[in-house]
Amino acid sequence: DLLHIEGVGPKKVKLFYDQLQITTLDELKAAAQAGKLRQLSGMGAKSEAKILAGIETLARLQTDRTPLGEAWPIAQAILAELADLPGVTQHAVGGSLRRMRETIGDIDLLVAAADAAPVMDHFVQMPQVESVVGHGPTKSRVVLQNGMGVDLRVLPATHWGTLLSYFTGSKAHNVRLRELAQKQGLSLNEYAFTYPDGREIICATEEEVYQTLGLPYIPPALREDRGEIEAAQQGTLPFLIQAGDIVADLHMHTTWSDGRLSVLEMAQAARAQGLQYIAITDHSVSLGIANGLSVERLWQQAAEVRAANEALGPDFRIFHGTEMEIRADGALDYPDDVLAQLDFVIAALHVSLRQPREQVTARVLAAVNNPHVDMLAHPTGRLLPDRLGADLDMDQILLAAARTGTIVEINANPRRLDLQDSYVRRALELGVPLAINTDAHHSDEFALRHYGIATAQRGWATAARVVNAWSLDRFRQHIHHN
Repeated sequence: DLLHIEGVGPKKVKLFYDQLQITTLDELKAAAQAGKLRQLSGMGAKSEAKILAGIETLARLQTDRTPLGEAWPIAQAILAELADLPGVTQHAVGGSLRRMRETIGDIDLLVAAADAAPVMDHFVQMPQVESVVGHGPTKSRVVLQNGMGVDLRVLPATHWGTLLSYFTGSKAHNVRLRELAQKQGLSLNEYAFTYPDGREIICATEEEVYQTLGLPYIPPALREDRGEIEAAQQGTLPFLIQAGDIVADLHMHTTWSDGRLSVLEMAQAARAQGLQYIAITDHSVSLGIANGLSVERLWQQAAEVRAANEALGPDFRIFHGTEMEIRADGALDYPDDVLAQLDFVIAALHVSLRQPREQVTARVLAAVNNPHVDMLAHPTGRLLPDRLGADLDMDQILLAAARTGTIVEINANPRRLDLQDSYVRRALELGVPLAINTDAHHSDEFALRHYGIATAQRGWATAARVVNAWSLDRFRQHIHHN
């Protein structure tokens, strides 16, 4: 347990045990609060304060919510098995998982079938089920062997629209829908709209639910009561970016740093997926743990990128770039004369994320204001669920990016999902250009793109505002102009 505290390794755990017989987080916290840690060899008041801060951070991180990237594949696997059962005509995930929140509570699964009993029986007997909490005619709940709770609801296909809408949520969005129904003299639940005399309006699709309320269809990613009802009423809902809009990926790694495929292999895989251009952005020199590139190796890689471009021909373009470290002292990892020769420059935080807000914000601002930096990657550096990001003044950073034209990344890796959806919305308000990238270290990780697209959708992003949905010529014009 002690090893989960940032900055505490095996040697310190041994020191705490040998000197103070500390074996639990509570004992360590009490010792730190009593000033006992600073008296140990190699420790001091600063170290003690850092450990206390680390314990507090750990407490904030330890929740019963599951990262989206863990829950999604589990839900899809169960749902695929249920979808193959006789009589199942519709199936979907529900709840915060369908809305693609970055973390979820339990998994909600929804199925339409004329006869619910066989579906329920199969569900509770699946091999990944550890225990059955409830097994009813239209709802069952199980706990999986990994500890996750899963709820399944089954209704006839005739009621699918209201079922899906009701159990997608959010709670606040549903409250607004029920209020609109009440204004028409109706009540609304998962089964139907109901008049006071008992007559019902049955909705087989979600579109019918919203039509009954006088609204256009509202995509699940927007259903958080953040103005989507008003936008629907005014006819100003955004046409959200879709997977088919993406024509490029501007952040990926190869065997030159910590990736697992060559430049050509990554490019061939990207082209096979229908992409039109990519940027190769291996780590810079100071990130030694990721085999970062010296300037000499960077120019050697440039030759390989040129060769790959020649091999692939004129219909696909590889940009030679870097994911350059913003150092702890605020300096950038390569000098400006090196950056000026690269096609595409990313700046990113990986180290000293716990610096004070003003200091770490200043580091990022220095990068955003550098005329050679084209994009800021995964701005806070967070890793879900166990590493908080840097305490950045994001509004100040987004204002700077709007002024300089610096692209801000929505990192699609489900451990990052950084920029967060709320800041995506703010970036759009300010006119900041965005990019949705996979940060892939293998071509298999291009499949993570849908998580980034969902985060962009939750922030109300359209294709027009995402640079890697732009044509090659328009993208080139942007990075050359800025």
